[in-house]
Formats: sequence, C-alpha cells, structure tokens
Amino acid sequence: MYTMLKHAHSGIRWIVLILLIIAIFNSYSKWQNRKDFTSGDKKKHLFALIFCHIQLLLGLVLYPMSPLVSFVDGFMKQKVTRFYSVEHVMMMVLAIIIITIGYSIAKRKKDDSNKFKTIFIFYLIGLIVMLAAIPWPFRIPGAGWF
Repeated sequence: MYTMLKHAHSGIRWIVLILLIIAIFNSYSKWQNRKDFTSGDKKKHLFALIFCHIQLLLGLVLYPMSPLVSFVDGFMKQKVTRFYSVEHVMMMVLAIIIITIGYSIAKRKKDDSNKFKTIFIFYLIGLIVMLAAIPWPFRIPGAGWF
C-alpha cells in the first residue's frame, strides 16, 4: 500500500503544479487586462486548491508510513532524513496554507481585478514554496521525477 500511495503522491504533484501554473497565468492575464471574474475562473482556482488539499492528505497519510521519516538521534544531521522528516512536510503545509488563505481572501473581494491580483500573489508564493520543497532528483539523492 505504501508504494501505491507514494506513486500516487508523486504523480499528483504534476497535476498540482500544472493546475497552479494555469491558475496563476489565468489570474495574471485577467488582472492585467481588467477582465470580469467568471465561473470558469473560479473553477480553475478551485480545482488547483482542491488538488493541493488532496495532495496534502496523501502526504499526511504517507508521513507515518515512510521509511525516509525518522526521529532517531542525529536525524537532523542527515540531509535526506531531515528533508523528509521536517523540511518537506512543513514547507508543503505552509504552501497549502498560503494558497488556501489567498483563495479565501479573493472570494471576499468585491472588485474582480482585486480577486485576480490576490489569487495571483498568493498562488505564486505558494507555488514557489512548493517548488523549493519538492524532492527533485538533482537536490535529494534517490528522489525521482515520478
């Protein structure tokens, strides 16, 4: 079960990244062109948010199962163990909190331009934090693209 969940978690990361990029580009272009906020825009932003939360839930289920997570003496001195035990989970939770706050604030805005601006800023910050927390193969030994 661990292997299946790990592959699902790794695969959904690409869907999350693509949906966030779509939401960011959509909000930026509509904000700059002063377009109206439509239900299609809301769906793009909401799908990105939903998939972020699904990814978070998968990650939280995997966390106690993972052989890469350890809290034995000296785990902070080991790069891989520290990354998976502390850095990855904390940065991802922070990124999803930022994205969720941005979506919630944008929902309450009256002006469409301010909605797009809020989504753009918060989703972009969340994406940057996520990109820094993903175990890329060039950063973490043994990590894969999928």
